[in-house]
Amino acid sequence: MKAKAVRLYDANDIRLEEFEIPTIKDNEILVRVVSDSICMSTYKAVTLGKAHKRVPENIDTDPVIIGHEFSGDILSVGEKWKDHFKEGNKFALQPALNYDGSLECPGYSFPYFGGDATYNIIPSEAMEVGSLLNYSGASYYEASLAEPMSCIIGAFHASYHTTMGVHEHKMGILEGGKMAILAGAGPMGLGAIDYALHCERRPALLVVTDVDERRLARANKLFPQAEAKKCGVELVFVNTKDMANSTQHVKELTKGTGFDDVFVFAPIPAVIEQGDQILGQDGCLNFFSGPTDANLSANVNFYNIHYAASHIMGLTGGNTDDLKEALRLTETGAINPAVMLTHIGGLDSVIDTTLNLPRISGGKKLIYTHINMELTEIDHFVQKGKDDPRFIRLAEIINCNNGLWCVEAEQYLLAHWTQE
Repeated sequence: MKAKAVRLYDANDIRLEEFEIPTIKDNEILVRVVSDSICMSTYKAVTLGKAHKRVPENIDTDPVIIGHEFSGDILSVGEKWKDHFKEGNKFALQPALNYDGSLECPGYSFPYFGGDATYNIIPSEAMEVGSLLNYSGASYYEASLAEPMSCIIGAFHASYHTTMGVHEHKMGILEGGKMAILAGAGPMGLGAIDYALHCERRPALLVVTDVDERRLARANKLFPQAEAKKCGVELVFVNTKDMANSTQHVKELTKGTGFDDVFVFAPIPAVIEQGDQILGQDGCLNFFSGPTDANLSANVNFYNIHYAASHIMGLTGGNTDDLKEALRLTETGAINPAVMLTHIGGLDSVIDTTLNLPRISGGKKLIYTHINMELTEIDHFVQKGKDDPRFIRLAEIINCNNGLWCVEAEQYLLAHWTQE
């Protein structure tokens, strides 16, 4: 059968193409991809090409499909997996396969397995490690966004603390402690705020910094301080852009004791150094934002590492248990991953969106792979509706949902935009 996909041939060389995909083997599964959210990690892979650790050397002759935050429908199941998966079911996916120590994963490494496509062949290793999940939620976009949420959840779980005199790590953020999320009003930061407010292990104080007033205003609207207090969390937003000494100001919010958990959401040395400087006793700095610069470095206070037990760690993604937690919290309404989402587009918008991702404002960009649609900011639907009345209806639906993408909006879009 034929599929359409955006494929990577070399650094900054991605092409939307139609091609034949083979008949599945007995240990494979054929799926119809419906939604894929575009990740900054995909931009990094596209700009690096073969130099990326997950991308094969032969992509110039055997290109790979990009995109790894995707969901859709199961169409055909090979004999080996018929007792585990059924045709017609939705699926969710944890792309970090970690199969036999390999770095291979969808969106980077496979010719028929990636999110920016109409159809995929899921290889056996995805099922063998439990990365392909049956999914019964009402929407596709929530399953797509469960992957970035799983990265956030994994980071919270992987943070750790120690007890003086005991050689033992206590995993997870400090419950009832003081937390800071630096450069935290972007899409992943918003997901982290949502999780921090609604997970089982919550901080008592959560300080979120950024230098973009528009992003901070949106964060404040989505997470009012009064609502945070109902969750037992004092939530403070801080614009550090024009502060003479933002580090001192932020640390003073802890009454000078420093933070137990600091998450750094931008690969910028000054932000990393600020995170180190505001740590308290046994403080954990979690460097969340993956850099493209292999030589990125920042100054670290080794005096505090030695005497105050401060420590630094990082995580490249979540695991399948983290994805299951994201899906469970979403399905129960505890969290709403749509807070991360600001743009909608079709498969035809993937190339320009991916190549220009750092320069496009807003949060996550969600692609519906069986439609053509220029990437459009949700807040611009009314303006877009002057030429296409379907956008007016989408805007009405979203306005009834606090300005956020939702199940009803997705269902309307899938029903009223041409499906291939």
